[in-house]
Amino acid sequence: MMNVRCLMNQQNKKRGVMKKRRLGRSTIEVSALGLGCMEIGGRMKDHEQPLINNSEQYFRLGEVDDQQSIQAIHAALDAGISLFDTAPAYGAGHSERVLGRALSEKRQHAVIATKFGKFIDEQDNVFGCYPNERAIVDNIRHECEESLKRLQTDYIDIYQFHEQGDYTLLAYADEVIDILESLVSEGKIIKMPILSGLHHHYCRRTA
Repeated sequence: MMNVRCLMNQQNKKRGVMKKRRLGRSTIEVSALGLGCMEIGGRMKDHEQPLINNSEQYFRLGEVDDQQSIQAIHAALDAGISLFDTAPAYGAGHSERVLGRALSEKRQHAVIATKFGKFIDEQDNVFGCYPNERAIVDNIRHECEESLKRLQTDYIDIYQFHEQGDYTLLAYADEVIDILESLVSEGKIIKMPILSGLHHHYCRRTA
């Protein structure tokens, strides 16, 4: 992350102003290059796919310095990057918190993409899978509201399903779409996730 500003400056010199694109069929405009924020989450306990049965495994991304992470995010903004992708699972909420701090006075310049679908315990620094799809659906709204708090924002631009294993949510397609549409109508999310299967189901439902 220390080299982000240097790399972005090199890209700008070679290519000029950062290119922008419209996101899918939405009205959201994003930079052609985005910044993934998994690494700024730091170390976390992985209860999703433990390497050794019945033991706590840490998902290690090396040591992180929050101030350096914030500087890297600001450097990305200065270079014309507007798209920032994070998730509650990244650092068990820490990535979202750092991103929220970095964008607290620059929110209007950023497009935030975050996710739902994995449980976290911030106090114990844990992320993992829900026991079943029903539990994922039951927690969509709660996860959204908690992400909003960590990100220090009133809205999430892009809300995605953090897919895992065999979970598709197709058995609960109508309910999932209803929840996401209600979050859109409340202004808490701008763009619903595009999921394989669910997207076609949504298109058929609105035809």
